[in-house]
This record gives sequence, structure tokens and C-alpha cells, in this order.
Amino acid sequence: MESQFRRGILEACVLAVLEKGESYGYQLVKDVNDFIEISESTMYPILRRLEQTELLEVFSMEHNGRLRKYYRITDKGREKITEMLEEWAEIVKIYQFIVKEREEKNE
Repeated sequence: MESQFRRGILEACVLAVLEKGESYGYQLVKDVNDFIEISESTMYPILRRLEQTELLEVFSMEHNGRLRKYYRITDKGREKITEMLEEWAEIVKIYQFIVKEREEKNE
């Protein structure tokens, strides 16, 4: 899968998980891995990018005596999910067109 396309999908997956509630990096890796493979070394740059673009916010909370970074989606992040879903609908239409054209060619 092309890296830019994959990155966009991963960002959408992270935002979708955070739409359900705040979480921390390792848990996000586990949640997203149920659908698309991602490593911690891939996740953290995505989280930084989403924070820099104000699609999520970061805060720290103590857990077992240590500070843990948590992530929370912003309103701008929710808007981005809506945009991504609209774009995805367009991609699905294009995919269906390509499949139809190939099937007609092979008839």
C-alpha cells in the first residue's frame, strides 16, 4: 500500500479510536492493530503529527506511580474524521468503477 495512503488510513484509525475516549500510545497500538498492522515506532510519529495539526491534544496522568501521556481528540479532529469519510466514499466509487470496467473488459 502506498505510504501516503497508508498514513492517512492510520491517522483516521487513531482518530476513530480516540473518538470513543482518551487513550495512551500503547493501548492505541493494540486497538488499531486489530484492524491494520502498526508498530509503536509508527504510532508515535502519527500521534505527534496529529497533535501538531491540533487534531488531538496531549495530557499527562499518573498511572502506577509514573506519568503516562494520554491523547484526546479535538473538535478539529472530529471534523477531520467527517472529511475523511466523505473522501473515502469517493474512493469507494472509483474502486467500484474500476472493478466494473475490468469485469466488462473480461466478458
